[in-house]
Parts: sequence; C-alpha cells; structure tokens
Amino acid sequence: MEQDLSVAIGLLEQHPPLYTLVAVGGLVAVAWLANWLTRHVLLRGLRRLLGARVLMEGAARGEVTPLRVVSRLSHIVPALVLMIGVGAVPHLPAALVTVIENVCSAFIVLTVALALSGTLNVLSALYQRRPDARLRPIKGYVEVSKIVIYFVAAILMVASLIDRSPLILLSGLGAMAAVLMLIFQDTLLSLVASVQLSSNDMVRIGDWIEMPQLNADGDVIDIALHTVKVQNWDKTITTIPTKRLISDSFRNWRGMRESGGRRIKRSLYIDQHSIRFLTDEERHRLDRFALLDGYLPAKEAELEAWNTTLPRGERDIVNRRRVTNIGTFRAYVDRYLRHHPGVHQGMMLMVRQMAPTSDGLPLELYCFANTIVWAEYESTQSDIFDHLLAILPEFGLRVFQHPSGADMRALGSGLRGAEAPGGRGRHAGVAGEFKV
Repeated sequence: MEQDLSVAIGLLEQHPPLYTLVAVGGLVAVAWLANWLTRHVLLRGLRRLLGARVLMEGAARGEVTPLRVVSRLSHIVPALVLMIGVGAVPHLPAALVTVIENVCSAFIVLTVALALSGTLNVLSALYQRRPDARLRPIKGYVEVSKIVIYFVAAILMVASLIDRSPLILLSGLGAMAAVLMLIFQDTLLSLVASVQLSSNDMVRIGDWIEMPQLNADGDVIDIALHTVKVQNWDKTITTIPTKRLISDSFRNWRGMRESGGRRIKRSLYIDQHSIRFLTDEERHRLDRFALLDGYLPAKEAELEAWNTTLPRGERDIVNRRRVTNIGTFRAYVDRYLRHHPGVHQGMMLMVRQMAPTSDGLPLELYCFANTIVWAEYESTQSDIFDHLLAILPEFGLRVFQHPSGADMRALGSGLRGAEAPGGRGRHAGVAGEFKV
C-alpha cells in the first residue's frame, strides 16, 4: 500500500496544480473530521458528565451553560489543523501560507476570547443563584473583565493579521492614551462608580430608590456597568447612568424595609377659632372616653396644685391654668395611637403642635406603622385619620378649611332670605352688615 501511495504521489507531482488541489482537499477533510470528532464525541461525553437536566434548566433560563463554552472552544481544533497543515501543502505561495496561518491564529484568539466571555457569563449565572447575590452584584465587574478580554484579543488579532509582535502595538498605544481616555471616559467613570456603589453598599437589586431629578421612583431591577434600571411604580423603566448615583443625591428606602415600620407624618389643621377652655359640663362629658380614663382627674389635680401656689390676689380666673380642648384632644390622640394595633409601639411616637399658619394650627402625628406593605400602610394611616376627623367635634374643635363654592352659595342664600319681605330673622344682622 505504501508503494501505491508513492506511485500516486509521484503521478501528482507531475501535475503541480492537481497535486496542490488534492492536498488542500485532504487538509480540509482532515479539519472537518477533527471538528466532527470534537463536537460529536467530546461534547457528547461532556453532556453526559455534566448532566442533561442541569444543562436544560440553564438553557431554559437563558443562561450560557458550560457546554456552550466548550462548544465554542471546539472550533479551535479545525483552525489548528489548518494552521499547522497548510505549510505541508505543496506549491502554495509563501505569502498565501502566511496569510492563512495568520487568519487561523486570529480566529483562534477570537474563539478563546468568546469562550472566556462565556465562562464569565457562566460564573455570573452561578453567582446569581446565591441567596446573597443581590446584596453584592458583580455584573459591573463581569462587564469590565469582558472589555479587558476583548481589548487584549483585538490587539493580538491585529498583531496576528499583520504578522507583527503585540509589543509593537502596545508601545504605540502610549501615544494614544489621551485618545483612549477620551473614548472610554464614560466606561472609566462608570467603573469607578460601580466599585463605589458596591464597596459602600449603596444600592442593591430590589432596593426602592427615589431620584426625582431623573423621574425614578421604584425598585432597582438591574445594576450594570454603565446603567442602573429602576422599575417605577407605574411599571415604566427608568435607566440611570451609574455615575449619576455617585454625583447626584438619591433616596434609598432600604432602611425602612429592614426596620419593619414605615413613618406616618401628617397633620390635622385645627381652626384656631375653635380652641378654648373646657367648661365643667364638657369635662364631665369627656370622662366617658375610655382612652381619657384618668387623664382629666390627673390634669385637674396638677393644675389645681399649681393654681394654689398663686398669691391670693392673683387667683382670678384669668390668672389660673385651665384644661383646654386642644390639649385634651392631643392627649386623646396620643393614647389612641398607643392602643392602635397598626402602629409600631417600639418606634418614635408623639403628637405635637407645629407653628400656627394661615391655614390653622397643625397638630402633627409622628409615628410608624408596623408594616412596610404599601397598601397596608395606607390603610392604617387612613383608618387613623378617619377616626380622628370624625371624633374631633366631640372636643368642640373644627378642622380648618378654605371656603368652597358650597359655602359661598349658602352665604348667598342667607343674604337673599334676610333681604326678602318678612325675612328679618336670625340673618337680619348679617344682611345689615353686608347691605350697601
């Protein structure tokens, strides 16, 4: 058989073009066979080793599986066969051999870079399965690593194609440093911002952040190198540049969620004309409130003790301290909050008067609901103020409210009734005051 092969080679050597064509065909066939063996023998064995179920689950989630990484690496085998075997093909021009070797070398570099990128994706997917992955996202670092890999691969590919040393290209990059800094300015700033966000634990996936200047108010759903995606409460998506989270201020509601309570800070605006001292009859009537049990007697005893210290000549009623309806109502609200099942009793709780305004006297409730669920929080807050607004008249108080159209119509009806013949009644004085 060796003799027949030698005879066939001798015949082919008499026809150089045919010899070259047959050698090229044989080289291509060997490369195809190597690729077939790699993909159908090696990959099938790896599939059995890794487990088909695990691979199918990863593919269903859209993840890059280890098998896909190895599949990309399998393309190196035919490229190596071509790069090594092309030199053995007779009668090929040296320039063509060099070009083929350089192209195969660049293809191998590209394939390795893609495989390394896929490996980073696999590691990122495995890391995302950890329960604490959202606390320390690594997506930004993965993207930076990919940029470095592609940058190095691009230099090696260009060096392979032009058949020069990569050191020559790297030495020439020194003069282009300023240009590269300008081109990759956003990437560098985003990298620094991403490192600061991660190291300082400023933002995590799932955090509720609020950034009014960029119309962002919702949950963080993705943290990448260049952008942070926020799903707003209206289900729209706001994309924030990562560097803006360092340069601009934003509010992170994570502390509220971790504390287990959400603040209620709202005021009742009391009509200041309705504030007065309580009469004896009103004090006896308020004794029936269970939440005020013991408050009025203790308050009256305190005031009486203070009043007895006054000199005898100053014991006129105008000099004495007396119980007010606003003070009694403030004590009622405080006790109501301390007995409300929806109020967190382990956090700050107080009822305070703010500075009077043209809209009345603000009576502010400062406490925390014992839930962080939005709907439950709003329900608790509404329940509290529903009750307080309804019980307010029992203390002789009124909520301040600007005159509305209904008030104007009622006033007009009263004036017309007073001006009508025989209409001089309880509105006659009012009509007299407004009559021109």
